[in-house]
Amino acid sequence: MTTLLQSITSAVAAGNLSSSSAENIRMLLKQEAPSSFSERVVQELVAREEWKELNDRFFRTLAFGTGGLRGKTMGEVITSLELGNKRSDGRPEFSCVGTNMINDATITRATRGLVTYVCRWHRKQQRLGRPKICISYDTRFFSREFAELTANVVREYGCDALLFEAPRSTPELSFAVRYCKATAGVNITASHNPPAYNGYKVYFEDGAQVIEPHATAIIELVDQVEKEKHEPLTNEQQGEMLLLGTALDEAYRERLESLVLQPDLFQTHEIKVVYTPLHGVGGVIIVPLLNSVGVTCLPVAAQMVPDGLFSTVRSPNPENAEALTLGITLAEKENADLVIATDPDDDRMGVAVRDAAGQFQLLTGNQIGVLLVWYRLEQLFALGVLNEENKKHAVVIKSIVTTDLQKAITEKRGVSCVETLTGFKYIGAKLERYEKLLPAAIQTSYRELSEAESRAARLRDALYFVFGGEESYGYSLGDFVRDKDGNAAALCFSEVAAYAKSQHKTLPELLDQIYSEYGFYCERGESLAFEGAQGAGQMKNLIDSYTTTAPLQSIDGKKVVQFQNFETETILDSEGEVLPKEAMLIFTLEGDARVIVRPSGTEPKIKYYLFAAKKPVAGTFSKEELRCVKQQLQQELERLWEWLKKDALDRV
Repeated sequence: MTTLLQSITSAVAAGNLSSSSAENIRMLLKQEAPSSFSERVVQELVAREEWKELNDRFFRTLAFGTGGLRGKTMGEVITSLELGNKRSDGRPEFSCVGTNMINDATITRATRGLVTYVCRWHRKQQRLGRPKICISYDTRFFSREFAELTANVVREYGCDALLFEAPRSTPELSFAVRYCKATAGVNITASHNPPAYNGYKVYFEDGAQVIEPHATAIIELVDQVEKEKHEPLTNEQQGEMLLLGTALDEAYRERLESLVLQPDLFQTHEIKVVYTPLHGVGGVIIVPLLNSVGVTCLPVAAQMVPDGLFSTVRSPNPENAEALTLGITLAEKENADLVIATDPDDDRMGVAVRDAAGQFQLLTGNQIGVLLVWYRLEQLFALGVLNEENKKHAVVIKSIVTTDLQKAITEKRGVSCVETLTGFKYIGAKLERYEKLLPAAIQTSYRELSEAESRAARLRDALYFVFGGEESYGYSLGDFVRDKDGNAAALCFSEVAAYAKSQHKTLPELLDQIYSEYGFYCERGESLAFEGAQGAGQMKNLIDSYTTTAPLQSIDGKKVVQFQNFETETILDSEGEVLPKEAMLIFTLEGDARVIVRPSGTEPKIKYYLFAAKKPVAGTFSKEELRCVKQQLQQELERLWEWLKKDALDRV
């Protein structure tokens, strides 16, 4: 140990190791027994002079943020100890050591803080019995082990652990929290991140990811419990371990089926859908769900296999064209109408659709959302569910970085459009607020109401949630799930496809019909990645340069006519609620183009959102006018991004 500590001190003096990394290494070694696994891993990395790896693993203690944790479970350099016994799936035997990594230590620390808060909250609310915490996980490396570890800590601290018996989706976890009347939920997932990552997402009793005041209180307890000694509970005081399985699947699937507005469309216009879960959990619900409503669902066999390496794709992200390659190949062979892909935890959905020439093209997250919003409003009015009297009780919710075409469609219909910060937890918070507008007697039994009963109550006494979406391929279509839902999106988008077929249109043609009426709204999403300890500093410096050291006065020759800093300004949404502070900047340019810049909350990158729009002067765009407008705005955003990218790299 003494020699190791001397080597660490020497590395700091030589400039190879940051002082924060050295301090975190010393702290870890002090907590561990001599010659522990962690000590031997650090010793190997020091002996190999893997200073960058040590800095990336230890430059900070992985922070429990408002949504939980996300980080790497495998380092860029994997030690022989971590590799352990060779596995056939390519996974190291053990997760990697490091205070900035996802491993047993960080999972245990987070769970202790969460369960301590849950127990206190349960007592404060004077609830009877033990608190319950639902726990799900995806197909990623270490997900099952981390879920079992979480469940054991939950049980040992006096709560009942409701653990899914097999991998399940993020939206089903949200549903389970509400359905089982649990106080909280945990999902072990890193969504569509690369294979080296995993995460720990926390939900509260409403089924949405935690927000204030719970978030800060949990974070504080996570920091405290590490310093406090926990006295083990007796067997009688500990909680139970309960498994969630097919019965919950069936309850969730039944509720999903109630979202279909025109079920006869599936009978009169056969839809053939190729589906891929990208080696994740989506097939558990989506395949039987689509088949049950009359869709012919053809799974991509090679990608139905759970695989933490996601070995058939470069990235398990349905917004990437490459991820749908196998699906498109099968769709062409089987003459399918569309391809649907969901990410590993099944909360995001991407699609490829046939155009007028019969070729497959990918739709953006904004385009998918526009089709869903437009179709559902059209049908809800056509069916008489919405009318002139009750439409003021209907609402669509979208993030600020999502296309304004959704707002144009809803407002023309006389329906409210509310904008939130990025993150479905904010949409979930709105749904919880709307639920509390219901009379107390209805609130008591709200979760037991059918979709029709729930909708009638909301249209009468509160606000009826029509749709919620983010441009990053996340959609919500029912109040019984308080997160984005790839299962609901797959079902409801299949209905849009059946409708388009009934109108003898392709989905791109239906989209052009919407553009012709409402105007062409053009968006472009880009990002710059900043990995590791060095990258974290670069990200901060870049954002600081935009706000303080070198503010942007113009972009690509266009004057900045308005600037908003969501981290320092007090900004209200359309319902008069103050938006939480967030590192997000909006530059509005002359000519009404906009640029939004924000650091990602889940990945080491800064995201850029570019917007431009043009509406028809009178009536609608002709086909030729629309073609010219599309070309003009796409070229404008291309120039805008090239300028921003060069400027950002110069600043870094």
